[in-house]
Amino acid sequence: MREVTLILQQMERGDPHAAETLFPLLYDELRKLATAKMAREPDGQTLQPTALVHEAWLRLGGEQQPSWQNRAHFFGAAAEAMRRILIDRARQHRAQRHGGDLKRVNIDDLELAGVTEDDDVLLAIHEALDKLALHDSRKAELVKLHYFADLTLDQVAEVMGISSRTVKRDWAYARAWLFNEIKRLRT
Repeated sequence: MREVTLILQQMERGDPHAAETLFPLLYDELRKLATAKMAREPDGQTLQPTALVHEAWLRLGGEQQPSWQNRAHFFGAAAEAMRRILIDRARQHRAQRHGGDLKRVNIDDLELAGVTEDDDVLLAIHEALDKLALHDSRKAELVKLHYFADLTLDQVAEVMGISSRTVKRDWAYARAWLFNEIKRLRT
């Protein structure tokens, strides 16, 4: 991870070859995150983890990467790109069904981490997460990194530059806040 920071600093200084070395360095980590995320997707998903990584990389700018302030900035953007890709696909799938067969979900049975999502639940989480971002952007960023990028809470603490204890406290708050918001959206 320290090598990533060095490459990001090289990019900031204008090194034209830094972006070329960034993707191969991060590819395995991004692929693991995408694989974990795709494992929670509903059956019949046609998007593969490799495609998710490549599409997220292109959305981030491909070889013309913007200036990243640090690892947290990069991984936050990568998590957001993957989230948006999956949200866009869920919306497309939902539109193809013309909005039929919406399911009522008992929020008490929904475990935010590790849930097998259908499109409606994924969209509800997306809407609630957008509202959480307005309420508390740091907690929303934590959820994106932990839930959508599938980083452990300790990895999130490192990427965000805050203590593990703060991350755990913020995760508990964000999860409860999201449960309440999703419940409100689903009723």
